[in-house]
Amino acid sequence: MSNMQTNSVVFQTLGTLSGKLVGVATLNMEKALNALNTEMIHALSKQLQAWADDDSIAMVVLDGAGEKAFCAGGDVRALYQASLSHPGEVTNMARDFFKDEYHLDHMLHTYDKPVLLWGDGIVMGGGLGLMAGASHRVVTENSRIAMPEVTIGLYPDVGGSYFLNRMPGRIGLFLGMTAYNMSGADAYFVGLGNHYLNSDDKQPLFDALASVDWESDIGANHCKLNSLLDGMNSRCTIPMQPSVLELHQSEIDALMAGDLAQIMARVQTYETEHSWLQRGLKTLLAGSPLSVHLIYEQMRLGCELSLEQVFQFELGLSCHCCALGDFVEGVRALLIDKDRQPKWKYAGVDSVPQAVVQQLLSSPWSASEHPLSSLGK
Repeated sequence: MSNMQTNSVVFQTLGTLSGKLVGVATLNMEKALNALNTEMIHALSKQLQAWADDDSIAMVVLDGAGEKAFCAGGDVRALYQASLSHPGEVTNMARDFFKDEYHLDHMLHTYDKPVLLWGDGIVMGGGLGLMAGASHRVVTENSRIAMPEVTIGLYPDVGGSYFLNRMPGRIGLFLGMTAYNMSGADAYFVGLGNHYLNSDDKQPLFDALASVDWESDIGANHCKLNSLLDGMNSRCTIPMQPSVLELHQSEIDALMAGDLAQIMARVQTYETEHSWLQRGLKTLLAGSPLSVHLIYEQMRLGCELSLEQVFQFELGLSCHCCALGDFVEGVRALLIDKDRQPKWKYAGVDSVPQAVVQQLLSSPWSASEHPLSSLGK
């Protein structure tokens, strides 16, 4: 294996019997649960582009250092500081951070070569943005996958407007509003995972990648990787458990039916024995009322927008959350002061003016000046 080193991401190439190479990118901020910062986003974008252009690279693996997490989200502290010192303004820091992150996510969604993401342990927020873009998304018995943005005054960005809207029934809305922690089986059911292995299959998988007869034909390589993963899946010692989301889909759909006022009225009086649902509803009721509105509006987009339009929409909304929304207060309460007592801008979902929601949803830029206007072109 040869190493190309930046501290926050380790890049290696794995030799194979076919003579082709496998590019391996490992997020290397184990203490921070591999949360994505600007340096990591830039390093990944640059290396993925280089590997895309390199004929000797057959496929790419994305992995996280340590046992606990692939990636627990975005490192939002720098964003917080910039937004705190420029209240009410769309900062260059926010614009550039989200622009570069969404550019990377879009690159993964549109990458020709196979990208295998090892989604063991925690995959949240920005980590899920990477996962959703990979062609081969492996979940395990230890996967814990969530979009917890409602708790920090944001909303499920990183392409959530695209992938949450393509899930069965009202499950995307439920996941966004409750920050529910999916198991590997749940993630598989909603389409975020598309392969299941056990967490101790990781080393055997890497060993097996070295003996695949990789070709120059990208389509053939996708098939070969599928076959390898399917073959390993049939030998898993810990089978995939039933998905809670699948078992309770009709209940979730009924709970999340109707308009936002109807959903909130139902949630406030809902009685359930299920601890996972109690937790989710408690998170929703404690979350940012502004975020709840944004998540509801995000889910009304349906499947109309292209992937490019989704990232363009989200860039404006994310910048506005930092400038005008509850993001600064949410990050303060959860990550900075850690008092877990956020003072949200509005007392409840019913007291948020629709005009404020519309202001957040509107783009800060004209179409021609949009920082992501060239995406996909």
